[in-house]
Amino acid sequence: MSALIAALALFAAAEPAAAAGGAPAELTLTEDMPYPAGAPRDDYGLVGWCYGALRGYVDLHDQMMPDVTEIEKSPPSNPETTLAQKLAAYETIQVRAKQDMKLFARAMEAAERASLKPINILGAAAVKKGHNAWAAAANMPKRQVAQNWMGWTLPVRCTPTAHALEQRAKLMGKTFQVNTDPAELEPAPAPESAPVEANPETAGAVAPTR
Repeated sequence: MSALIAALALFAAAEPAAAAGGAPAELTLTEDMPYPAGAPRDDYGLVGWCYGALRGYVDLHDQMMPDVTEIEKSPPSNPETTLAQKLAAYETIQVRAKQDMKLFARAMEAAERASLKPINILGAAAVKKGHNAWAAAANMPKRQVAQNWMGWTLPVRCTPTAHALEQRAKLMGKTFQVNTDPAELEPAPAPESAPVEANPETAGAVAPTR
């Protein structure tokens, strides 16, 4: 089994909901939601990993669609579904995927602003790790990659974790910690001096969405 197929199989096992850009009902984060294989376990790192994995999926769209179109031309299981309807679904998926990337970027930026420690370098590493899940695609037949790309799903823990991270960062302000529940925190003592701000030239780990 190739590295890409193995990675996609693990992604799919972690996502019982709709495909990457589908429109599933918004989920509330629960502890029984599985973590994607190889992803960070802290909320900030996980959201960065999810951003990178979804970025890789979106980046492959233009390369995949010619083969996807040929695959979708095969006799349909539902004869009432036209080729145009099938292809339109992939465009809807792209719209949702880009919306999710904006959410992930916004959540990471909120965490970076709230954190007393510079964490953007960790975020950049998490984004890269998620994106690298697609690296094996470069060495595989395009048709095979397209078939796997068609079935890829965003891990179910990604979106609710991003919502929770963004809300917690905004609520807790400078008492924010990457994986801490507000109810578990004691009031923070006033600092003797202002905290050192992150270098603006290196702040912001997440690349802007297209």
